Amino acid sequence: MPLTAPVGIVLGPRPTAPNAVDDVIHRAQLVQRAGIDRVWFAQRFDFDSLSLAAVVGSAVPGLHVGTSVVPINPRHPLVVASQAQTAHAASHRRFTLGLGLGARALEEPAFGIATERPIRRLREYLTVLRSVLTTGTADFTGETLTAAPPLPAAVAGGDGPDIVVAAMGPQALAASGELADGIVPFLAGPRTLDGDIVPRVEAAARAAGRSRPRVIAGVAVVVTDDPDRARARAAEQLAFYDSIPSYRSVLDREGVATAAELAVIGTAAEVEAELRRYVDAGATELLVTQTDLGGHDDEQATWRFLGTLTGRAG
Repeated sequence: MPLTAPVGIVLGPRPTAPNAVDDVIHRAQLVQRAGIDRVWFAQRFDFDSLSLAAVVGSAVPGLHVGTSVVPINPRHPLVVASQAQTAHAASHRRFTLGLGLGARALEEPAFGIATERPIRRLREYLTVLRSVLTTGTADFTGETLTAAPPLPAAVAGGDGPDIVVAAMGPQALAASGELADGIVPFLAGPRTLDGDIVPRVEAAARAAGRSRPRVIAGVAVVVTDDPDRARARAAEQLAFYDSIPSYRSVLDREGVATAAELAVIGTAAEVEAELRRYVDAGATELLVTQTDLGGHDDEQATWRFLGTLTGRAG
């Protein structure tokens, strides 16, 4: 029985690629051939995820693209709105803007900034974005930002992309349910989704008179015959999240000691059973990360299996 939730793959260029953009376009084409119709791009300190989404969305017709996620600092929402509209137009209206509050451990040393009142800033950021993306302009003066463009801010063909937020805490979930179109929780397992995150964001959306929010659950997935190798790499790559307060909180709620324990690694049958738990817990979509933990062959096998699981593989 096909999985009822769409599946997207987080893509990035291979470290050895001579051209990062060409490599990601090629990998996106392979994902599409495997039967998967959406890809996501994380924001790092090298390539720009919004630019990459626009390029890939234009180069690979029919593919949905999104960012997971762009930190709201240090970019002003007017800048992000123009980039998001450009990506939405380039992909012929198949773009989703994923935002995050950011991680102080990364932002303070990199940019020399320390954002106070992050929830207030998130609310004001979403208010400005929603205004620009739906009306083409904004006139807002808040406590953490001001946005009043003297010229039109609309991009033809780029209006109205969905906005989703990497929200997992109570206040962020309330703001996202009220002001965004959904959430992108990462490292929130089925227990936390079902018992906390999904009820909170859905209640906030209902109270605001909004539609049921998208719940795009992020999870590391590898289909492999050598799970020990993939789990060892997962332990290395995910250890960073163990000590970040926002992630530590959801790991504790899930009852796991490390982020690596939430990686879905195993045979096709084992992976399918675990992904169905996420859907049963309220995930409306799955955002699959780190499919390369087991190496190239396992990554290709994982993509093919996920394409079959969603019923889109040809």
